[in-house]
Amino acid sequence: MIPQLNRILLFRRTTSQLSALINGAAFGSSRFTAVAIFSTRIVEDDKPVLVRDFIHSALYDPNHGYFSKRSGSVGVLDSSIKFNQLQGRKAYLQHLEKIYKQSDISWFTPVELFKPWYAHGIAEAILRTTNLSFPLKIYEIGGGSGTCAKGIMDYIMLNAPLRVYNSMTYTSVEISSSLAERQLETIGQVDSHFSRFKIECRDAADRSGWGAVQEQPCWIVMLEVLDNLPHDLIYAENQVSPWKEVWVEKRTDSSTPSELYKPVQDAFIARCMDILDMEASASQNRIMSLAMGMWSKVFPKPRRCWLPTGCLKLMETLHGALPKMSLIASDFSFLPDVRIPGERAPLVSSKQDGSSSDHDSYLDAKGDADIFFPTDFWLLERIDHYCSGWTKSLLEKSSKQGKGRRTISLDTSAFMEQFGLPSKTRTKDGYNPLLDDFKNTKFYLSVPTHNTK
Repeated sequence: MIPQLNRILLFRRTTSQLSALINGAAFGSSRFTAVAIFSTRIVEDDKPVLVRDFIHSALYDPNHGYFSKRSGSVGVLDSSIKFNQLQGRKAYLQHLEKIYKQSDISWFTPVELFKPWYAHGIAEAILRTTNLSFPLKIYEIGGGSGTCAKGIMDYIMLNAPLRVYNSMTYTSVEISSSLAERQLETIGQVDSHFSRFKIECRDAADRSGWGAVQEQPCWIVMLEVLDNLPHDLIYAENQVSPWKEVWVEKRTDSSTPSELYKPVQDAFIARCMDILDMEASASQNRIMSLAMGMWSKVFPKPRRCWLPTGCLKLMETLHGALPKMSLIASDFSFLPDVRIPGERAPLVSSKQDGSSSDHDSYLDAKGDADIFFPTDFWLLERIDHYCSGWTKSLLEKSSKQGKGRRTISLDTSAFMEQFGLPSKTRTKDGYNPLLDDFKNTKFYLSVPTHNTK
């Protein structure tokens, strides 16, 4: 369990909850979100849909999806927080409370709260690990308000050789047209950035949007993107029963849909299970399997496992379109107080009349709730290697060897101490919210090796 302080700082919040924290009051809540437009049209007609399609519709459908009209829920600070002028933790929280009251915004991203230093750390990581003999090309997926893009471009303009900035391109791949407009406003604050920046309003997981394969080196930046990617769900009746894929179907007697279980046939689900080596793990020890079989008859226990098929699809698309890409991603590695059962289960949270509540089932999300997953960074690394062809060739016993990659996962504090300027986010008494509060967030870095053919 993470400290109460971390819980507030890591999730979307309200000013009343910040006041409670400052004054030492206890409370329980999740990721505080904006009021949604409620809709029951997630599962239409009589056709069942896979869980990932249900989640995608609940979050991204242009008519009733949770994020379809919510560009205003992510805030933009008028100016950077001057951490060095704050006395300590209490002063920082009071300052946050003031910001939220003034802006009436649901939440601020880490790159916004710690601008420009958060983005500067990412830019430094890119400059240290990229081959500057090629023009620097950066793609950011889900760029929010454009604060990260501007911070990275500012840093490169001021700290890299002039030729690097002059020849660089920065492309934002943004699915939301309203956020795309906000990004242009942010980037437009620096005239010289404009000619190097462009926005492509599309789904980054759609392979057709990337066009022909690009053999040039490039960087992909993804901040808090993986947590909202659709997942699939598999189910088993007990400890030894075979896994089944879960579908969602409409009920005639209720507005809440129900689950339907089918043998695993979906290609993305099957590939995720292969990457996890689930079937091999289950049959690895015959004696253990027999014991589990007897135990399951006496104490049967259903199993549920969430699979990041949305991440798999995105990574397959990126590796297919950009085989020499480098990747830097940041997200939450675990979530507290999750009510929904299953490994890697999400938080489902909604807000109405100023009050936030968590749901016991993902089926409750009908366009009125955020569905928010933890990122399994060990699994992310396996998916990355699989999609690059490195482990795929081993799993499929292919003679064609894929491209190797160098990867590392770092806690946010370790990443910022390595690449950032921690002194810029430190208060007078030594308290540093960027290093001290984001304990359940990590960075993932992945770059191609140069010694494989």
